[in-house]
Amino acid sequence: MISWMQKHNKYLVWTIWVATIAFIGAGFVGWGSYSFGSKAGNVAKVGDIEITQTKLNMVYSNVYNQYNEALQGKLDDKKAKEMGLIKQAFAQLETQAKILNFSKELGIVVSDAEIVNRLQSIKSFQKDGVFNKEIYNGYLRAQRLKANVFEDTLREELVIQKTIALLNVDALPFEKEAIAAGMNVSDKLAYKVLTQDDLDFVPDEAKMKAFWEAEKDTFLTDKMLTLSVVWTQSNDTVVTEDEIKAHYDTNSFNYTNETGKQLTFEEAKALAEKDLKLKKTKKTAQKAYIAFKKGKLDSSEKITLPFGDTTLSNDLWNTVKEKSVGDILKPKVVADKYATVKIENIVLPQIKTYEDAKEEVSVLYATQAKKEALLASAELTLKNFDQSDAIVSDFLKLEEGVNLKPLNNQESLQFLQKLFTSSKEKGIISVSNKVVVYNILEQRLQSMDENQTNFVNQTVSKLKQSTFESNLIKMLHKKYPTEVYMGGLTN
Repeated sequence: MISWMQKHNKYLVWTIWVATIAFIGAGFVGWGSYSFGSKAGNVAKVGDIEITQTKLNMVYSNVYNQYNEALQGKLDDKKAKEMGLIKQAFAQLETQAKILNFSKELGIVVSDAEIVNRLQSIKSFQKDGVFNKEIYNGYLRAQRLKANVFEDTLREELVIQKTIALLNVDALPFEKEAIAAGMNVSDKLAYKVLTQDDLDFVPDEAKMKAFWEAEKDTFLTDKMLTLSVVWTQSNDTVVTEDEIKAHYDTNSFNYTNETGKQLTFEEAKALAEKDLKLKKTKKTAQKAYIAFKKGKLDSSEKITLPFGDTTLSNDLWNTVKEKSVGDILKPKVVADKYATVKIENIVLPQIKTYEDAKEEVSVLYATQAKKEALLASAELTLKNFDQSDAIVSDFLKLEEGVNLKPLNNQESLQFLQKLFTSSKEKGIISVSNKVVVYNILEQRLQSMDENQTNFVNQTVSKLKQSTFESNLIKMLHKKYPTEVYMGGLTN
């Protein structure tokens, strides 16, 4: 098997690992959602494997949650569409399906016992270090998943892991020598660091206005909505200590810290109490919605807000954007209460005048103009490079972590990484908001340190596996065609 892959490695993406479904842990923060068209419940077929709408929704939710966490909860459906998250989710599933087709041909299987072991090893399903079936079943109910769907996903993940494991190949002597040589090359150079502070920059009003003219479609007013809101409070809803404890026990998997560790009852008590009060208040909110819709209840207030304002929740805004003037939305949770919203008026974004946009324009224009001016200065410095007023370094190696003044440690590392992957004897390297103009004066190859042996072996193995994985996916893309049943999943 390994020899076959090596023989065909010129036909054989490093992205294999992102193809495995990672929702097992991430799902505990709650799924997002996406509305799909489908063909008999499927959205595509890859080789002999159908990609179901349910699975695409799960993977999309995982991708959405990961980005939303990175953006500190500021992601919404509009941004998700702009970022192409649904395409990312589908690409993961497509790659996974291609590997699974290949695994099937090779006869790679996973036993029920392996599934059980994998399931029992998931810490989120454990209590006191032991698998807890009640927590597992509670998770499935909360995510509206059937056990067989979840466990089939585990099976597929293990099949993929077994397949990829076949690509692990030991480093060969000449490969170690090549990597070691690259690691032990050292350069002595003369360099100059240029910053925007070195520029004599004066904003040009005419150029700034021309910049706005070319980019004015990006300078828009906020979308504004006038809403009538009926608030249903949950604070006064009565709950007992026993009810809170029972709610926590049933939904304990929802209460975790930033590292994913499950909170104790005492740690999660306030959150559990809030959730329980909201749950018990839901019927009251629904009655208020019906009365409001029939005209028997007045709104609590009328407010005008820019779309996405934090006064309301992301969930509510995601629903609002699909609705029209006059529509009344069913109750949505906002903090510790419910909001029933009627859309009274919508004012769409308009292009700002130059005067209204001038403050934003000046910042973006200055950033771009300074960047261009700094690069032009660097090119002139390189053309007329004078070593007499440059900084001359000692012999530098990438892994030594040298601090090149006036760069800080991180900037020095970035510069060296780019320098040692460049084939240019002299050139320009951008680092953060600085530019380094350099000229290599001398280069030498040092002997390999015995302490580097393990690192070299690991580096070679990772490079080889990455190459094999990349080439394998390229081959599988040709071998197993994809038939897509709906639009918007591919470029």
